[in-house]
Amino acid sequence: QVQLVESGGGLVQAGGSLRLSCTASGRTLSSYAMGWFRQAPGKEREIVATMSKSGGSTYYADSVKGRFTISRDNARNTVYLQMNSLKPEDTAVYYCAAKTITYRYNTLYYNANEYDYWGQGTQVTVSS
Repeated sequence: QVQLVESGGGLVQAGGSLRLSCTASGRTLSSYAMGWFRQAPGKEREIVATMSKSGGSTYYADSVKGRFTISRDNARNTVYLQMNSLKPEDTAVYYCAAKTITYRYNTLYYNANEYDYWGQGTQVTVSS
């Protein structure tokens, strides 16, 4: 079992940047496919970015493509979400999630209900 802790959220002006971190304990993150999701008040949780277990495949929601980057540092057991050119509509609680993978090393997973472990979330607020 793995425990996930997000950090790096905060208040930023539109056009600014933040880097979210998701640090794991209990098991190495290299055993998992990873995802970043977000949930704004009154809205459903939505996918932001995903990375396959191998790290060779990534996916971005259209709303963040070209602005956000997901990456993984196995030595630090941490997954990152670099967020640039932030917009007020990016305001949400951001969650990282891990899906246990046994053999589909390059598969991406897009649905929240496919993930096994979740962090507690970190608030990102973008002011206009």
